Amino acid sequence: KFQLLFYCAILFSSGTFAQKIWINVYGGATNYLGDLQDKAYTFDQAHAAGGIGINYDLTEKLSVRTSLLAGRLSADDKYGSNKTRNLNFSSNLTEAQLGLQYHFTRLGDHSLTPYAFAGLAIYRFNPFTTDTLGTKYYLRSLSTEGQGFIEGKDYYNLTALAIPFGGGLKLSLSENINVGLEIGIRKLFTDYLDDVSTTYVDRTELIDNRGTKAAELAYRGDELKNGSPYPPAGTIRGSVKKDWYYFTALTLSFRLPGENGGGFGGRRSQFACPVNVR
Repeated sequence: KFQLLFYCAILFSSGTFAQKIWINVYGGATNYLGDLQDKAYTFDQAHAAGGIGINYDLTEKLSVRTSLLAGRLSADDKYGSNKTRNLNFSSNLTEAQLGLQYHFTRLGDHSLTPYAFAGLAIYRFNPFTTDTLGTKYYLRSLSTEGQGFIEGKDYYNLTALAIPFGGGLKLSLSENINVGLEIGIRKLFTDYLDDVSTTYVDRTELIDNRGTKAAELAYRGDELKNGSPYPPAGTIRGSVKKDWYYFTALTLSFRLPGENGGGFGGRRSQFACPVNVR
């Protein structure tokens, strides 16, 4: 008897908390907007991505959300508007996010529930490319725009903050399960997600400080048939506008069971404790 009452006391104390928690699974694609991909929103050169997350309901419409996402970004000038530059990059991407999510209607009152979210994220990237022989090189260490040896040009950080925001639409399958579609945009504070930002550094100076391979990968137009040689120092290499990346995902969410089975106004569940114990 004592053990049963003890178990029920624990379940009751944690049930209210548990029924406000949603487990989210994300599956979709990542892409970016920058010097090698100038389309505002596209699935061209996109890559598969996924993640998991947790929402905690503060009210019937407002919740705290957190998530861990992983994906990949890449782009190539041969698919863009500056083919003569002939640059390309790839980068693995990981992100941890914390924010708020607001449902415009009470979840469960309607079959479809639109929502918006915003918050703060920390992400990790590290752009790389391969040479004509297929050898992989991480671009930051090559200082393709003179970072680390030209005054005023510092190495860019590979771990940085972002502001995620966006919205989605949820379809309720039951009181505790829903599916949806989400589009999330990340405002960044770097223009080096693709390792391209400002101007070309002097080729001889780049070779003297970082080697021949750095110069080969800082400009690759000479790899093309009838391509032009390495541009003079100071020639525009990229745009100083900050980069962005975005995540488009299908979502599956399920609520943890509590003493009422559901969240606000939910039904009593099979986990409720007996009123009388004999």
